Formats: sequence, structure tokens, C-alpha cells
Amino acid sequence: MQKSRLKHRRWHDRTRFLLVLGCLVGSLTMFGAVLAAPTVEKVDPPSWWTGSTINPVRLLIKGHNLAGARAEALGGGLRIATSNTGHTKPAAIRTSANGDYLFLDVIIDPHAAPGPRSIRLTTPAGATDARFTLVAPLPRSGRFQGFSPDDFIYELMPDRFSDGDPSNDDPPQSPGMFDRSKPRYYHGGDFQGIINHLPYLKDLGATALWMTPIYDNVNHLNERERYDGQAITDYHGYGAVDFYGVEEHFGDLAKLRELVDDAHRLGLKVIQDEVANHTGPYHAWVQDPPTPTWYHGTEAVHPEETWQTWTLIDPHAPPQLRRATLDGWFLNILPDLNQDDPEVERYLIQNTLWWIGTAGFDAVREDTLPYVPRRFWHDWMGAIKREFPRVNVVGEVYDGDPALTSFFQGGRPRFDGVDSRVDTVFDFPLLYPIRRAFAEGKPLREVATMLAHDYLYPNPGLLVTFIGNHDMPRFMNEPGASLAGLKLALTLIMTTRGVPMLYSGDEIAMPGAGDPDNRRDFPGGWPGDRHNAFEAAGRTPDQESAFEQLRQLAHLRGELEPLRRGKLVDLAVGDQTYAYARITDGGAVVVIINNATTDVPIEFDAEPAHLAEGVTLTDRLGSAPGLEVRGGKIRTTVPARSAGIYVED
Repeated sequence: MQKSRLKHRRWHDRTRFLLVLGCLVGSLTMFGAVLAAPTVEKVDPPSWWTGSTINPVRLLIKGHNLAGARAEALGGGLRIATSNTGHTKPAAIRTSANGDYLFLDVIIDPHAAPGPRSIRLTTPAGATDARFTLVAPLPRSGRFQGFSPDDFIYELMPDRFSDGDPSNDDPPQSPGMFDRSKPRYYHGGDFQGIINHLPYLKDLGATALWMTPIYDNVNHLNERERYDGQAITDYHGYGAVDFYGVEEHFGDLAKLRELVDDAHRLGLKVIQDEVANHTGPYHAWVQDPPTPTWYHGTEAVHPEETWQTWTLIDPHAPPQLRRATLDGWFLNILPDLNQDDPEVERYLIQNTLWWIGTAGFDAVREDTLPYVPRRFWHDWMGAIKREFPRVNVVGEVYDGDPALTSFFQGGRPRFDGVDSRVDTVFDFPLLYPIRRAFAEGKPLREVATMLAHDYLYPNPGLLVTFIGNHDMPRFMNEPGASLAGLKLALTLIMTTRGVPMLYSGDEIAMPGAGDPDNRRDFPGGWPGDRHNAFEAAGRTPDQESAFEQLRQLAHLRGELEPLRRGKLVDLAVGDQTYAYARITDGGAVVVIINNATTDVPIEFDAEPAHLAEGVTLTDRLGSAPGLEVRGGKIRTTVPARSAGIYVED
């Protein structure tokens, strides 16, 4: 009995020891996890300038073991906010549940000296420093200018324009993605190549340069989007993995600033292409979001884009009907950012201001505009205008319905009480009848009837007019397209109301079917190219003819104020003829276009163009005979597929 009792006691003691040991080991494991040293991998934004309208600046710090961290600003000129700040009002210091992200607000002394600073993050396990830089604001003169109807915008894709620096063709951090023989690999175009050819743009008559996105994109092949069964690259820039990084295939931030500064010295503005709707599928946030509501859904479970943009302008549509359009993941691949999350909203607003203020951009082209709540655009635009009053924005609304497209131009509240304040949009509704008329031979009258919808827009004079861009087959790929039709199309966009834009290559009648064929390399931009279309000697006769037509139009537009600022007045509209005037207090310019394949007589009253009896007019394009006002009318016969731009003698 005694032995049995002793045996039982020994068993009980051994069991209790093992339980205590297990708890101790578990506690030590938990204690070690809690006390793992904090680390910092990234700080967004990495810098800010003194005297900004954004103060405090909200930092998003990415690392590990940041939970419970205390923050201390080192180096002077900075202090950590200790209470809620900003219109979004989240906590001043807040970490994600897993400790991988920390949000904090830093208040910048407006008189602080520029230079590097540190923010020390301390937990019971140790401390680490987050690097942050204070910079002097860029001088305002010659920067942050915005664009206007005085401008002519030239769009290019950096990767497809010119390779000025072969050393970044196959960067060590992203090897194996460069191959000019593959249409969806990097081809080597870069910032230096653009710098080298800024004089070409100036000679052409362009006054503003729009580059597709220059964000850092994924450093390996994109397996989620494939072409001909093969993985591809995100050379186009629309799959960002770092909104504060520069794509290494193009150059670095210093080279980007050199490009912007060189452009400004030549009198060229620079427009940044931004994406606030989505990230690339390989962004670190996709697997580890800073907040639970950073995206609409997750990679595994998310709404798919339905493209039903009409629901956004429908006053009868309930929120449930609009949700897939606003929240859906593009192509079921591109993660959709949730701008209703206050941290996402603040992040995107600051990111836009950072790029403008750091690089010196003059304006913004905003991708996929309708798929983001207009309430966000209202707040975003307000932040831009407070910091950079002259900077303006053109949004992409890829739709041919003027009722839908006009809804997204700011300037007045819509049925929901929201004024997006977005300055303008691309004139997709006008693009389609232009291409149908001049490439397919459909009635030119459709162009005039589309312009009759200008009453829908708060500011039709700022619409960006164009005949093609990087997302569609080129004009010369349309059935029935010809050099003559291209010249007429160019004449129309360079003389009607709005801000004309040209996609790189269309000035030399470049062909190209759908993506990626519409994104061919510009001939002459690479060493060893057989033809160099940057120079007259390297252009074919057709290329030279198209180039010179556009160059003449651009320089006439710069010379003749009515072509830029004049009121648009229709004078005569026929099935394949269109006569109109651009009128200012200083005078008028008359444009007559005949899209028919035969000569056509045309007659119209001179009074709407403010032309007096006996006035004579000369064609500044130089191909048509002069005109004279007789009996209050202008009568002429316009040669087949031709145009004239007439001014008083």
C-alpha cells in the first residue's frame, strides 16, 4: 500500500513537472515572439517637403514586429503627432494586426532644414530606425503649369520610344525580361531615350509630353497575364508593385527629374500617368494588406469587374448594382483598391502630391477614372488644387457615349450631389466618328452631330481630342484607312475645340493592330534600326508627308490664336463636307474639309464667321485657292479628300 502510494506520488510529481515545463516552454516561445526585434523594410512616402499643405504627413512603414512600437523623431524639424490628425481621423500611431505595418503622422516644422531624418521605433525587444528625408520644395516657376487649349499633347510609352541607355536593358534585379523580338517583353526604351529626342518633339510642335506609367513594376515574368500561352512583362507600367518606386528598366528618380527639367527648358510640359484604381497582382499588399479593407476582397475571393459603367450615372441604380463596377478586380486579375478605406484614401492622395512635388510634373492623366468613387476624386482634386493650383487632371473614360463621358468631367454636382472636380476627360465620343469618317468613309456629318453634344460637358473646350492611343488599334489599321484620311483626321483635331493629343507613331502613319501590335517600337529609337524616323532622311515618302502635315498644323495652331482659344461655329455641314470657324475678338479662322472622293461645291453665310463683304481669305495649308466674301456668302469647290485653313489677307 505504501509502495503504491509512493509510486502514485512520483507519477503525479512527474506529470506536474512536465505540465509546468510545457507551460514554461510555451510562455518562452510566446515571450520570444513578442520580443522579436522590430525591423523596417520600407517607408511611404520616403520624403516630403517643407511648407506643404499636407502637414502632418502620414507615413506607412512596412516591416516586422512593429506592434506596440513607440515612435520618436530624431534629427530635428519633425515631431510625432500624438492625436488623431487629418480629415480621415484614424489613430495617430496604429499597427496592423500582424505587426507588419505601422501608420504614424509626422508634423514637419515649416522652417526645418532639408536633410535626412530618422524615426526611432522602440518595442520591448529593441529599436530600429525608419529613414525619412526632408527636402526643399521645388521652385514653382516653370513647373506645375497644367495644360490648356494652347497645348498639343504627345503621348508615348517609355519602353517603346527610344533606348538611350543600354545599361538598363536587362537590370540585375529583374533579369531575363528584355527581348525586342517578343512584343510583351521590355524592349529597352528609357528616360534617356526620351531626353535624346525632346528636340524632335519640339520641332514637331508638341508642347506637352504624356508618358504612360513609370511606377516600379514586378521584377519577374507575369504568369497571371499571358500572351500566346507565354508569361509576359508589365513593360506598360500599369501593374505597379511600388507606388513610390521608378521602373528600373526606364532609369531612376534622378534621371526622371532630369527628363522633366530638360523638357521644361525646351518649353515642354510633362504629364504623369497615374493609377489609383488598382495595383499590380504581385504587389506585396495582395498577400499582406496594411488594413483588412485595403482591397475590395482578397486574391481568393473578390468581385469581378462587370464594366457596367452606365450604372454609375443612373439615378435609379441602387448601390448593389454599382458595386461590381466600382469594386471589381480588372480582368479578374488587377486588385481593386478600396478608396473608402481612410488609410487607402490618404495614401493615394499623398502619393499623387509626392510625385508632382518631387518630379515637377505639370499635370496628371488618371487611368480608369469611372471605376473609383467620385467622392474620392472630389477630395483628391481638392488636395491637388490646394498644393498645386495650376496642375490639372485628364481622366480616362473609355466610352463613346457623350452622356456617360460628360458625367465624369467636374465642374458641377451631379444627381448624387457630388462634383468630382476632375478638370477634363478624353473625348472618346468624338474619336469614334472621326475614325469612322476619315478611315472608313462613313459620313463626316457624324462628327458635327457629336460636337452638338458639347452642351453636356461643363467645359467642352478642355476636352482632350485624339485619333488613337496605346489601348486601341492604330488609325492606319482601320478598314479603308489611307494617308489622305489620316491627314484629314489630324487636321480636324488640330483645328476644332479642345486640346489635341497624338499617340507616338501616328505622326508617321505607323500601322498596328490590337495590343500589342499597336505598341511597336518607334523606328530609329534603337541602335541598328534600319530606318530612323526621327530624321527626315530616314522617313519614307508617306511617313514624311504625314509628319510634315502634322508639323505644319501644330505650328499654325501655335501661331493662330483662334485655333486654340476661339469659339467653335459651324458654317456648313454636309454628308461628307464640314465647314466651321474658330472665332476670337481678334479675328477668325475658317476650316473647310471635304471627305468625299470627288470634288464638292460648298456655300455658306459669311456673317457667322464675322467676315465682312469683300474680305479675301488665304489657305494657310497652301493647297487651295483663295476665297472672297461676295453677297454675304463664301462659295468654293473643295477638291476631293482635302482641307483648307483660311485666314483674312
